[in-house]
Amino acid sequence: MFSLKIRKFLIIFLAGFAILIVSAWMEIPDDKFHIYFLDIAQGDSILIKTPQNHQILVDGGPKDYVLTELSKVMPFFDKSIDFVILTHPDSDHMDGILKVLERYEVKNILLTGVYLENESYNKLLSLVLEKNVKLFIAESKKDFIFGDVLVDVIYPFNQIIGNADKDKNDTSIAVKIVYKDKSILLTGDLSVEVEAKLISAYPNPKYLKSAILKAGHHGSKTSSSLNFLEVVNPETVVIQVGRKNFFGHPNKETLDNFSAAGVKKIYRTDMDGMVEFVF
Repeated sequence: MFSLKIRKFLIIFLAGFAILIVSAWMEIPDDKFHIYFLDIAQGDSILIKTPQNHQILVDGGPKDYVLTELSKVMPFFDKSIDFVILTHPDSDHMDGILKVLERYEVKNILLTGVYLENESYNKLLSLVLEKNVKLFIAESKKDFIFGDVLVDVIYPFNQIIGNADKDKNDTSIAVKIVYKDKSILLTGDLSVEVEAKLISAYPNPKYLKSAILKAGHHGSKTSSSLNFLEVVNPETVVIQVGRKNFFGHPNKETLDNFSAAGVKKIYRTDMDGMVEFVF
């Protein structure tokens, strides 16, 4: 008959072993494409898992909320991320990336090339150098392939290097994620002015058309023009936005645009929490 101490040890051991088995199972590629719009308050952060188990993180949101969200969808022992995209160096997109660089092995990172005289951004650049992360500066002619998944950079058209002479939002990296016949458009915080430039630069409407659109700038009225929405023609829109946020996002005018453009479903992280799509 086992003593009480031995039984406690066996229970703890078996519980730990079960956690390891579940985590290992989570790590096995399931031949599916997953995209998670993380619930990180007022900010953007999106994790993509490819069928070949590549992990791509687009933005990190404010503070360190992204670490908690990643722990929900990645095994605790998995500390590697293949590709990070920081759309632009605003704190509600960047701060979490700092925490990710500190905690995870990041293999590649894509930046705008805009320089921001800011302690957090300087720390981010220092970590990229210190940890030998392969650095890319975004431009539309440079795309990235991860197995069956294409990360198609559609903006900026050319590299932006140095101090931004305009709103940082309009230096946001925009990417179209393509998996088989499905596509997701992520435009950071780009304004309606840049949306118009995208329409002009890509006159074939099929190029911008996407099944899922992440609402620009958290549903602000500065993004998601009706003209742009009609070209993209999304079935689904995801708004990454904080509960009872100071800005009043999403804006009613923007929500009206989604309705007028025939969007069938709108998800909001302030109401729905983390949003996941699986193909």
